[in-house]
Amino acid sequence: MQLIKFYIRFFLRFVRYYWRSMTRYDVHSPFVAEFLENVIEDRRRYYAFSEIRELQEQLRQDRRRLQIKDHGAGSQARPGRIRSVSSIARFASVSPDVGKMLFRTVNQYQLQRILELGTSLGISTLYLSAADSKTDLVTIEGCPQTAAVARENLKAIPHGSVTQLVGSFRERLPEALAHFEQIDLLFLDGDHRLGASVNYVESCLHKTHPGSIFILADIHWSKEMETAWDQIRRHPRVRISIDLFQTGILFFREEQRQPEHYTLIRSRFKPWRMGLFMAAMMQCCMII
Repeated sequence: MQLIKFYIRFFLRFVRYYWRSMTRYDVHSPFVAEFLENVIEDRRRYYAFSEIRELQEQLRQDRRRLQIKDHGAGSQARPGRIRSVSSIARFASVSPDVGKMLFRTVNQYQLQRILELGTSLGISTLYLSAADSKTDLVTIEGCPQTAAVARENLKAIPHGSVTQLVGSFRERLPEALAHFEQIDLLFLDGDHRLGASVNYVESCLHKTHPGSIFILADIHWSKEMETAWDQIRRHPRVRISIDLFQTGILFFREEQRQPEHYTLIRSRFKPWRMGLFMAAMMQCCMII
């Protein structure tokens, strides 16, 4: 019953998101339009996608059972201290769509100094590190047994320079931040609690520069995460925020005088927002 309630609430949050979301045909900001065109709407396939997807499919068949040490809010969909690698791969790892978005973001903006909070099985780490051979990535995972599986995966498909830290974000974040003079990209995918999420983002802000990008996963995962996202996107340093439902993206562009907040969806999911589609429909009505 608890699982059913979780999915019902999640579905309702998606409906609210879908209702207010816009497409690239509604966006007038050149920067956001470029981001949509080259990252969100881009359908090009890269060599890394197939090998990471193949690994992810293998993990979905992996029946090894792990003792989970969770420092955050835990899983609402699959609670419990013992979980199979298969279950984690299906319900906790990033989806291929999110993974490709991470890859394209790194590739588009040539982001090399990357901090990831929440390695899980290493799938998102692979997408982030595969986009640029000069990547310097530090990733933190709180669960030792999950981190061990991630190490196997990172060795199987090596890309860039990846430093893995094991422990809670609170304990290991200072060490990770000390590794960088500045951060090009932060990917936060863990510890889905209101205060924790806000604190982690604020702790990383002093390492940003105008071209930095922060990506937060699961911003609609719970009411608490929605509140956290709303607080974070309104921070005075944030100039542009984009709600993509699965993820929220923050930009710190100093040339952006007034903050702008967008809720966006791929245009194929709202085809009637397309100008040509509307024109064709009007033409059909006139003929009828």
